Amino acid sequence: MRDLENIVVLTGAGISAESGIPTFRTHGAVSYWEYDDADGVRKRHRIEDVCTPEALARDPALVHRFYDARRAQLDAVSPNAAHQALARLDAGWTGELLIVTQNVDDLHERAGAVRLVHMHGALRSAWCLACDGRSGWHGPMGAEQAGDWPPCPACGARALRPDIVFFGEMPYQMDRIEAALAGADLFVSIGTSGAVYPAAGFVRMAAAHGARTLELNLEPSAGSHLFDDSRFGPATELVPHWVAELSGG
Repeated sequence: MRDLENIVVLTGAGISAESGIPTFRTHGAVSYWEYDDADGVRKRHRIEDVCTPEALARDPALVHRFYDARRAQLDAVSPNAAHQALARLDAGWTGELLIVTQNVDDLHERAGAVRLVHMHGALRSAWCLACDGRSGWHGPMGAEQAGDWPPCPACGARALRPDIVFFGEMPYQMDRIEAALAGADLFVSIGTSGAVYPAAGFVRMAAAHGARTLELNLEPSAGSHLFDDSRFGPATELVPHWVAELSGG
């Protein structure tokens, strides 16, 4: 094995689930989000009703309510031991490191991670469709009437949407991610299903360039057979142990 200098870490829903962030649920051929809204009422929405450009065009009020509820939920959760371990790795690793997250929460940042890419966007970011600007955002973004929607901080237009990569849209910073994978000595996948592309293809891409590959997951993923090594259990146990092992602790 070549010297270990450059690491790419991919994180998915499994790492934040242990902080209380809901994940997709699947019933038969239907995938949906189940969550509590701002009033504590349990809601369920099919992915195609809230997570596509077509949904935003068809019923923007519903899409905004959904993401407003998910954004508000961030105030009730905290980074867990897995997020904190990766932040320690980020602070102490002297080689190249890139944490690529499929998650739209801000738990990696709140734990202290800096070398981070949100490939699917972020709940606490607003994208203005009028001026193409992006702004940090913490409160509600939608309203029942379009005329009541908050204005863009940059241009004043009432044309904000969640800065989220909907299904069918291109993930962010793919050039940077692919360059990091091409130069990686180690690729680690944490808490991912191994079924959602392009992220599901990262293990093949890293391996093709000579990287060792490691999966840390609650249970075998759809791509477990592609990894050199797989370890199964809660992320809050596996990730701190792996970081300590990597750091010689």
